[in-house]
Amino acid sequence: MLHSHGNNIDMLHGSLLDKILLFSLPLAASMMLQQLFNSADVAVVGRFDSPQAMAAVGSNGAAINLMVNLFVGLSIGANVVVARCIGRNETGKIHDAIHTSIMLAIISGFILLVWGLLIAKPILTLMNTPADIIDLAVVYFRIYFLGMPFIMLYNFGSAILRSKGDSKRPLLCLGTGGIINVILNLIFVIGFRLSVVGVALATVISNVVSSFMVMYYLMTEEETFRFRFRDLAMKGEYFTQILRIGLPAGLQGMLFSVSNVTIQTGINSLGSYASAGSAAALNFDFLTYYVVAAFTQAAVTFTSQNFGAGDYGRCKRVFSLTMSAGLILTGLVCLVCAVWKTELLSLYTVNPEVLGYAEVRMIHAVAFLWMTNIYEVSGGCLRGMGWSMLPSVLVLLGCCVLRIVWVYTVFAWYSDFAVLIDVYPVSWAITGVATMIAYWYVRRKLFA
Repeated sequence: MLHSHGNNIDMLHGSLLDKILLFSLPLAASMMLQQLFNSADVAVVGRFDSPQAMAAVGSNGAAINLMVNLFVGLSIGANVVVARCIGRNETGKIHDAIHTSIMLAIISGFILLVWGLLIAKPILTLMNTPADIIDLAVVYFRIYFLGMPFIMLYNFGSAILRSKGDSKRPLLCLGTGGIINVILNLIFVIGFRLSVVGVALATVISNVVSSFMVMYYLMTEEETFRFRFRDLAMKGEYFTQILRIGLPAGLQGMLFSVSNVTIQTGINSLGSYASAGSAAALNFDFLTYYVVAAFTQAAVTFTSQNFGAGDYGRCKRVFSLTMSAGLILTGLVCLVCAVWKTELLSLYTVNPEVLGYAEVRMIHAVAFLWMTNIYEVSGGCLRGMGWSMLPSVLVLLGCCVLRIVWVYTVFAWYSDFAVLIDVYPVSWAITGVATMIAYWYVRRKLFA
C-alpha cells in the first residue's frame, strides 16, 4: 500500500477541500512564477529599453506556445498514468512509467530545440510581426528555444511529482529560477545593455536551474519513485498510455495556440504599440489563467487516483470542489485586475499609447477570465476518467474555430482592437456550456 508522507498528499482518503487547496495553491504559485520568467523579460525591456524591444519579447508568446503546447500536453498524460498506478496500488509499474516519461521529455526537448531554430523567422513573418521589431523577435525566439530540453525536463518532472500530490517542490524550483531570472534580467539589460538578448539568456539560465532542481528531487525520492539515468527506457505500454491521454490535451493546446496566433496576427496589423500593449496585458491574462490551470490540474490528478481506485462518489466531490474553488479565487483575481488595471500595467510601461491598448485588453478579456474554469475543470475531470479526446474536440470548435472565423469576419469588417479582443469571452462562454454538458453526460454513463 502506498502511503502519504513528507511532501505527498493522500488523495484517496479523508477530507478533500483542504487537500485540493494544499495541492492547487502551490501549483498556481509555481505556474505564475513560470510566467514571471516572460513577464520579467517584458517588464525590464519595457521600462529600461524601448517599446519595440517590449513588443519583440511579448509578441513571441503565441508562437512559442503554438510549438510547445503539444509536448506540454504529453506531460499531462504522464501525470495521469503515474497517478492511476498510485490509485491502483501498482507499485511495480510506477518505476517504468516514470522513466518512460523522462525519456519522452528529453526527446521532446531536443525536437523543440531544432524546430525552434529552424522555424523562428518564417513563423514570425507569417504572423505579420511589424518590420521594426521582427529582427529582435527572431533573436529572442531562437535563444529561448535553446533552453527547451530543460523546460521539458521541468514540465515532465514536476508532473511526476504532482501525480503523488507534491506541488510544493515544483514551486520551490520555479521560485528559485524566477529570482535568478529577475536578477539576471536587470544585470544583462541595465548593466550590459544586452536588450532582448539579455532577457532571453536570463530565461534560459533560470530554466536550467529549475530543471536541475526537479531532477535532483526525483533522483533522491523514495525507492518507488526514484529516477536513475541508467534505467531510462521507452516502454511501449506506458508510452501508449501517455500518448492516448496526453496527445489530445497537447493537440488542444496547440490548436488553441493556432487561434491565438491568428489573433496576434490581427493585433500586429495594428502596429507595434498595439503589440506592446497587448503583451503587457497578456501577462495578467496568463497569471489569472494559472489559477484556473492549478484547479484543473487538481481535478485531473485527484480524479485519476480516485477513478483508478473505483471511488466514484469521491470523483463527484472532486469536481464540485475544484469548480467552486476555481470560480471563487479566479473571480477575485479578475476583480483586482479590472479595478487596479492602470497601476498594474504601469509596472510594464509608462507609454500612454501602449497603456491605452493594454487597458482595453484588461477590461474586455482579463476581467472575464473566470469563465474558463467551466470548460477547463470539466475537461480536467473528463481526462482523469480517461476521456481526453472529447474536451479537446469541444475546445477546438468552441474556441479555436470560432476565434479564427471571428478574425476573418467580425475583425475584418471593423478592424478595431476592442472588437478583436471581445472574441475571448464569447468563445469562453460557448465552450464552457458545451463542455459542462459533456461532463455530466459522461459521468452519468460511467458511474451508472
